Amino acid sequence: MKEAVSGKILIAPSILSANFACLGDEIRQVEEAGADWIHVDVMDGHFVPNLTIGPVVVRGIRKATKIPLDIHLMIEAPWEYFSAFKEAGADWITVHYEACASNLSEALRQIRQIGLRCGISICPRTEPEVLEPFLNQTDLILVMTVEPGFGGQAFMPEAIRKVPWIRKKFKGLISVDGGINEKTAQEAIRAGTDVLVAGTAVFGKPDRKRAIDELRSR
Repeated sequence: MKEAVSGKILIAPSILSANFACLGDEIRQVEEAGADWIHVDVMDGHFVPNLTIGPVVVRGIRKATKIPLDIHLMIEAPWEYFSAFKEAGADWITVHYEACASNLSEALRQIRQIGLRCGISICPRTEPEVLEPFLNQTDLILVMTVEPGFGGQAFMPEAIRKVPWIRKKFKGLISVDGGINEKTAQEAIRAGTDVLVAGTAVFGKPDRKRAIDELRSR
């Protein structure tokens, strides 16, 4: 499994911006172009105002690629689906603090118990200090730099200011998701980000290798 090594920035293209009519080909193209992970946004129409995909599609994605699948659960009661996504081929599962604040420790424990890496995501409105009790229980922190729910939104610079605070206290991976492009990627990297989740900045470009290289460059 690829993790940040020697300061390398990991790129996780978000399939929310891919062409679902040829999803397997899209995923193979970004893998060949140098993507490190595939980011999969799972939305239930309740926690966020959009509805996307479930384990059946993830199972198909797993057949199309060997790189890690980063499953971002933007759903209520995410623990009900951990095993299903594990069986579908997930490598990472990230849950939202806002969706399970009252039993977050148990949710993280369950993810690790089934052999997956775990992450916590926070929305732009959530202050990073809420994460402090859980920093030694998670492998990744995902900072949302747009309101979760839809791709193509504008980057919120005020959200990226959380990253330096997290970096000082957390030894795991820090990921940033939302409005990432060649310009905002550099801002995120300077703040201390390890993983860039990018949708249209990768899938929206004809030359995916160049797009990924530009995001990773400093």
